[in-house]
Amino acid sequence: MAAPVRGMIGSTSIGNTTSFQKKTRSKLVSIPGTRPSVQNGQLLVSSGVSSLDYVIGGGLAVGTLLLVEEDHYDSYSRMLLKYFLAEGVVCGHELFLASARDHPDDIMQELPSPIVDDVAGMKISEGQSQPSDPENPDTMKIAWRYQNQPKVQTALASSVRFGHYYDVSKTMEPELRQAAKCHSFYQLQETPVVTASSPLPSPYHSLLKSIQTVIRKEGFDGSTPQSKVRNVLRLGLHSLGSVLWGDDVCCKDNPAHCHALTTFLYILRGLLRTSLSVAMVTVPSHLTQNRAVMGRIIRLSDTAIALESFKGSEKETNPLYKDYHGLLHVRQLPRLNCLSCEVPDTKDLAFKLKRKQFTIERLHLPPDLSETLVDVQMGFTVTCRILEMSQGRAPL
Repeated sequence: MAAPVRGMIGSTSIGNTTSFQKKTRSKLVSIPGTRPSVQNGQLLVSSGVSSLDYVIGGGLAVGTLLLVEEDHYDSYSRMLLKYFLAEGVVCGHELFLASARDHPDDIMQELPSPIVDDVAGMKISEGQSQPSDPENPDTMKIAWRYQNQPKVQTALASSVRFGHYYDVSKTMEPELRQAAKCHSFYQLQETPVVTASSPLPSPYHSLLKSIQTVIRKEGFDGSTPQSKVRNVLRLGLHSLGSVLWGDDVCCKDNPAHCHALTTFLYILRGLLRTSLSVAMVTVPSHLTQNRAVMGRIIRLSDTAIALESFKGSEKETNPLYKDYHGLLHVRQLPRLNCLSCEVPDTKDLAFKLKRKQFTIERLHLPPDLSETLVDVQMGFTVTCRILEMSQGRAPL
């Protein structure tokens, strides 16, 4: 009779423990290349540049729009767009690329190559150690107690981590690039659509229709069943507001389509808010004549940054900026699920393009010791001389 009693006690204890279970993280929807924000719990994706993610609060929130004001030669802003798309390829996200100047396929072929350590491709995870060749004098020898220790994998590009590093001196392998699903929109190949009731020009109207079709057809608006694996759509829209898009905001002080781009961004944000998608839009702000229009464009974006390149300006030859290639201005930061935005540590930011990587750093100017130090020393000497003369300790 003892065994049934113990069985009843065990069942009672099991019943008591299972009635107070907490929700586990495994029940949450997990999307590769995303993580929740520690500030507001919003789902974040990486922009492809880890230093930019740090500046804007940890990454790009899904359902938001990042506005990039292009530099004068559209070299660094185009590079940020390629970083954004390359991060989507590595994470397995779907892409949508729209352009009116260069063909989207040409931009995709210029994506930077992800940096992967050679150790990651070897069978180090099995604990196999490679003995050194005693006949080769160039091989490095280590202490005998560390020879049989398994090597540690130091790969930077892993599908599990948030954000990756890329080598701009190399292009992405065609096999990796072709594995990604990319939807393209090339303005010069699109048929003009006559829309009498639409306030948007024909290119903007066609672009919105194409984006809306992809979002609904691929199920990014939540229309797909829960059994399907969820994914994120990355939208890259290059150089909106230029003449090639049928917009005259960059040509006149009082453009005829002064509300075209703002209306487009307003509708686009509505599509982003109701879908698992994130957008990066580049705008040639240096060509915009009406600054009030540019101010409305910035306010209609969630995050806005501007790139000021030193190329072709006086700062290019200024020794104070010799370590940098341009300045980064943070125009606006998102306010999501909170009343205030995440304020960066400093607003003095600069970017530079190294041999392989594009980085954003705090702007540290060297001290100007050419004339300032000499003036300070001369002023201090004259002051001391006057004090000595006033106290009668020095001859006139």
